[in-house]
Amino acid sequence: MSLAFPPQKGKLLLLQFLSFLLCLPLVAQQNPKGTINGTVLEEGSDTPLPFASIGIYTLSDSLVSGGLSDDKGKFRIDIPNGEFYALVEFMGYEPHKTATFTISKASSTHDLGLLPMKISAENLDEVLVQGEKTTMELSLDKRIFNVGKDLANAGGNASDILMNLPSIAVDPEGNVRLRGSQNVRILIDGKPSGLVSFKGSAGLRQLPANMIERVEVITNPSARYEAEGMAGVINIILKKDNNQGFNGSFEIVGGTPTNLGFTANLNYRHKRINWFINYGLTYRHSPNVGELYQETYGEDTTFILNQSNEGVVKSMNNNIRGGLDYYFSENSILTLSYLWRRSDAHRNTDIRYEDSWNTLDNLQGFTLRNQDETEQEPNSEISMNYKKSFERKGHELTGTLTYLNYWENSDQTFTQNSYLPDGTPLAGTALVQTSLNDEYENQYLAMLDYVQPFAKEGKFEAGFRTSFREMKNDYLVEEENESGEFEPVPGLDNIFLYDENILAAYGILGNTSGKWSYQGGLRVEHTDVKTTLEETNEVNPRKYTNLFPSAHLTYNITPENAFQVSYSRRVRRPVYNDLSPYVTLSDARNFFSGNPDLNPEYTNSFELGHIKYFDLGTLFTTVYYRSTDDKIERLRTVDEDGNSRTLPYNLNGENSFGVELTSDYQIRDWWKIDFNVNFFHAVIDGTNFQDGYETKTTSWLFRQTSRFTVAEGFDIQVRANYDARQKTVQGVRKGIFFMDLSASKSVFQDRGTLVFNATDIFNSRRNRYISEGVNFYTVGDSQYQRRQIILTLSYRLKQ
Repeated sequence: MSLAFPPQKGKLLLLQFLSFLLCLPLVAQQNPKGTINGTVLEEGSDTPLPFASIGIYTLSDSLVSGGLSDDKGKFRIDIPNGEFYALVEFMGYEPHKTATFTISKASSTHDLGLLPMKISAENLDEVLVQGEKTTMELSLDKRIFNVGKDLANAGGNASDILMNLPSIAVDPEGNVRLRGSQNVRILIDGKPSGLVSFKGSAGLRQLPANMIERVEVITNPSARYEAEGMAGVINIILKKDNNQGFNGSFEIVGGTPTNLGFTANLNYRHKRINWFINYGLTYRHSPNVGELYQETYGEDTTFILNQSNEGVVKSMNNNIRGGLDYYFSENSILTLSYLWRRSDAHRNTDIRYEDSWNTLDNLQGFTLRNQDETEQEPNSEISMNYKKSFERKGHELTGTLTYLNYWENSDQTFTQNSYLPDGTPLAGTALVQTSLNDEYENQYLAMLDYVQPFAKEGKFEAGFRTSFREMKNDYLVEEENESGEFEPVPGLDNIFLYDENILAAYGILGNTSGKWSYQGGLRVEHTDVKTTLEETNEVNPRKYTNLFPSAHLTYNITPENAFQVSYSRRVRRPVYNDLSPYVTLSDARNFFSGNPDLNPEYTNSFELGHIKYFDLGTLFTTVYYRSTDDKIERLRTVDEDGNSRTLPYNLNGENSFGVELTSDYQIRDWWKIDFNVNFFHAVIDGTNFQDGYETKTTSWLFRQTSRFTVAEGFDIQVRANYDARQKTVQGVRKGIFFMDLSASKSVFQDRGTLVFNATDIFNSRRNRYISEGVNFYTVGDSQYQRRQIILTLSYRLKQ
């Protein structure tokens, strides 16, 4: 029986599912393990202070819970047993720290009474509250990175932020890897976004870092998250505030190679409405260089290609995101937002090919090729989100509707001429080609999530998700003939269509018993994908339904010491770029394309984690194992003329395991360090592609950061990064080492910050690899992002 649904029926099912969840009966509520309450007032006037922030901390200063006061200044927070203190904060008032109190079976409720807040004596005309958030917050299934405190992020983009986070590596081409795997699902504010939808991780280079509040890294997601992403999920949260009145931040950037930028994040809340807008503008010159040496073995001759590339990309990127939150009440919020992004780029690249026989001294001739490309990429996103919080803490209903629109126009001209070794032009080798490439995408997304607490600490979750994605690529390559007219190149004039419909539903049940907590979930996803080549009428439909279970079991020895074991099943679906058969022409000797016959890969992921909080730091340790079937890997083949083609194939599979350590420690009041090291071993079986294609590799990643407080308001940060040598199915990716240096100084009476940032100070971040096949040997060395020197000035208004 087919489980495919047309869009109309899918929308009807969504409405039915919404009605079903809204009618779920409420389970009788029971008392939690412990509760504190109180009232926040202004000292002297006894005026209630709504939306004050209350944090509950252990005696070792670890945050365990928190909440906000209501419109009458009252609050009620559920917490576990133990000894704690509360810290109350409100913009324009001095923080209020309570005395220590104890929650136990004998005394499960504690009334903090009236908590008077004293107005700050400084800057009463324009109150500035500049909090120092912890750079990294750990939980057993998620790590949250508050990126604003990392000096290395100033003046950068989203790709730079990810490159500075533990467990994540970003190669010189912008591809994101999590624990060594490129199959990572990247979300913006918990859902797919036009910022990364079409271009994948490469689109992150167009999102300024100053628009980002925090990043969540989820290596073993529960059934709540879509199953896409074998290595896990990276969720990027954009900035938005909701304090009463007007507040915001501004940033200007200048650097070399040319890097100019401006961002603004503004909020205005008046009673029930909170307006927000984020704007980012960047203008960059990105020079790049590359070298390639290749031997192709014939019957009696070795053909040698010695290739060098040099180019520059000049880009202008605009991002604007605006919207509003409407508060029906503090527990019922409707959010409407609109995002528009446009990228305009001009790419110019010169390539020199030198052809020799048997030795480099036996030069047969050389060819010069130039690529001149103009590219436009506008895209937009409209989103509506509604969140309802019920009386009991944790009882929530959330719904989201999103529409994504993307368009890219690429207009390229290639000129090529060949010469004898002495520079004499070869008659009849002059070549002029043009390539017009229009790509379109429309995506519709609906999500609904419901959480119902039960018993003391139990929780039931259910959700529904449906997405409809339509993509079109109109591709035409023409070549100038002898009469000066342009004619289509056979096989390179077609329209590629990609249609994807995914329906998903999940359920999760969790509870706590003593020191044990457990959570189990199941997600079902039905995928309907069809690709079509219109001109040749080639249709390739794919339909499949899968179950994705997940489980998490936690043992809390103490509030500062806990273990967790977890499991999840994940999928990597071949998407547009993996399936498109179109061949890139930017390089006349090395071609890249997709594979329409590609199948999805599936992974079973297991983790054992441990968190230990110390007085001056934390240590997070993880042991993990992943088993993958039908692993997708890009492989290189070379024909007898020395021309290569790289496209993805399904290999038999991969088994990998590793150990990861993440820690931060306050060595002195003026010196804080953090480090992340990840050791892993992988066995890749590609014998279905070619005999002998079985690879075993052991590699590791290391990142260490030291932050020094030289004087009040003056900090220096040094970061070292090493991505060790790693074997691939066809060869080796060589190690990469680079260092970054940053310094910051508070200015404008602590309302502003001036940051100097030097990334890759030794200019050593290069992609170097060796690739081998039955008839070829290739060595590559490229650098797509050189050393950057950046000066950034930021200013905060009532933040």
